[in-house]
Amino acid sequence: MKIHTELKRIKTMLLGNKIKELREEHGVLQRQLAALLEIDTPMFSKIERGNRYAKRTQVIQLAEYFKIDKNELLTLWLADKILDVVENENELKLAAMAIAQSEMMI
Repeated sequence: MKIHTELKRIKTMLLGNKIKELREEHGVLQRQLAALLEIDTPMFSKIERGNRYAKRTQVIQLAEYFKIDKNELLTLWLADKILDVVENENELKLAAMAIAQSEMMI
């Protein structure tokens, strides 16, 4: 079951892709960002690959480090979580998302 969960999370890595892009643009090593977040390098690597979720506070720390709007990264972080929740609901996910969106407009 654990393997299935990790494989499923690989599909939702919007934040991880963005972090990797920023890290490579700035020439920063994974171990440097891991130290910033006070986690080990393998854990950071899992976040970047989409195998683990970063904490909200860690996402904000990364945004501050790269001097970008925190909402840009937080939006990707939240989108990954939403996609992970609805991923296996093929027949219902679009309808559920539409209802959720309409409720947010109220």
